[in-house]
Amino acid sequence: MRRVLAALMIIGTVVAGAAVSQAAEPLQELRVSAIPDENPNELMRIYTPFSEYLSKELKMKVTYTNVVDYAATVEGLAAKKLDMVWYGGFTYIQARKRTGDAVPLVSREEDLNFHSKFITRKDTGITKLAELKGKTFSFGSVSSTSGHLMPRYFLLQNGIDPERDFAKFSFSGAHDATALWVESGKVDAGALNEAVWDKLVQTKKVDTSKVVVFWTTPPYVDYVWTVRGDLDKGLQERIASALAKLDYRKPEDKRLLDLHRTKKYVRVKPEDFKPTEEAAIAAGLLK
Repeated sequence: MRRVLAALMIIGTVVAGAAVSQAAEPLQELRVSAIPDENPNELMRIYTPFSEYLSKELKMKVTYTNVVDYAATVEGLAAKKLDMVWYGGFTYIQARKRTGDAVPLVSREEDLNFHSKFITRKDTGITKLAELKGKTFSFGSVSSTSGHLMPRYFLLQNGIDPERDFAKFSFSGAHDATALWVESGKVDAGALNEAVWDKLVQTKKVDTSKVVVFWTTPPYVDYVWTVRGDLDKGLQERIASALAKLDYRKPEDKRLLDLHRTKKYVRVKPEDFKPTEEAAIAAGLLK
């Protein structure tokens, strides 16, 4: 009996030691992605420098990978194939519900008071939301906060039900695609996020002699850098600190912040996204 007990104690010690060793094993690579709210080449241009910056700051390998759609970022985080994702507010809520513990780290300062722009061509004669009735309309991605959820929510708040009141509505898949669809006449009007709209205007990728903003939504909370909840807490803090310390007055930091069209990141917490969750429920997009 003593020999059996001794053997069991040895086995228990070995198993426990292996478990501790496994738990203590540091992450070898931080895998980063982002919701595909713009075309793939643009996403690579934006996020590859962020991966390079984090790699230097964290002293570990950091890789960025594009994904096929919004749902893939949620499933990637849940399956532990991704460690960190740039989410919209709605996709973060979906990831939080799917994983149970996804952690929001930082948002751009602007994301705490974000807006969507409703655009149309001048020749449609649309100047207010009520005039969208009977027209064709484009949202962005189904899972987009600024391209679908919040525009739908505010349409409903203003007495317009997309299923009932539009002649037809569709999903372009991305904000820049929505602008193109409106400009080309594929749809009469559409909604997209204000940051992408501003970028399209500044880079002259939309013809403002033809396409105009006719309504801007009230503010809401949107984008956020999010990590897996089971990621080492010390690493979570180091990531958040690395992003929050970026200083717009420093040329190298300014280059990164300009890519994300911001001057500062701010810390956030799950409760900051409660209004977004409530809007999703009210819009019938979340149970």
